[in-house]
Amino acid sequence: MKTAICYYSRHHGNTRKVIEAMAQEGDVDLIDVTSRQAVRLEDYDCVGLASGIYGFEVHRAAVDFARQYLPQGKPVFFVCTYGGATGTGDKAFRRIAEDKGCPVLGAFACKGFDTFGPFKLVGGIAKGHPNTEDLQNARAFYREIAARVQNGGRA
Repeated sequence: MKTAICYYSRHHGNTRKVIEAMAQEGDVDLIDVTSRQAVRLEDYDCVGLASGIYGFEVHRAAVDFARQYLPQGKPVFFVCTYGGATGTGDKAFRRIAEDKGCPVLGAFACKGFDTFGPFKLVGGIAKGHPNTEDLQNARAFYREIAARVQNGGRA
């Protein structure tokens, strides 16, 4: 199964760490949504959309990328990392998937080290995340997604 995970990850690289762990489980291409490369997501069996939570939402660059490049009807899954709370989390990704008739295979979220804004004053929150357990959970999540896609969408 060929998978593309399209991501936005800045500050501490939390989201990138999580999707790199997932990529160890199969034939996965990681696509930075800010790289301005030509993308043909039609060539993949499924697509992951990944972002840290910034101001309680996934980053606008990831949303814009998904709106532009996600093919109609392509199976999709979501990955988010967050410092304090998921906020509205992957809601914007879900809306785009729904608009494009893309079946949603699942969502993975875990804590990530965060020093944005006032959190910097206290040395950050969610220190040490994503940790080994978070990354193991991410790999297990991706294996489940891959099995579902290979079984025609069935668990």
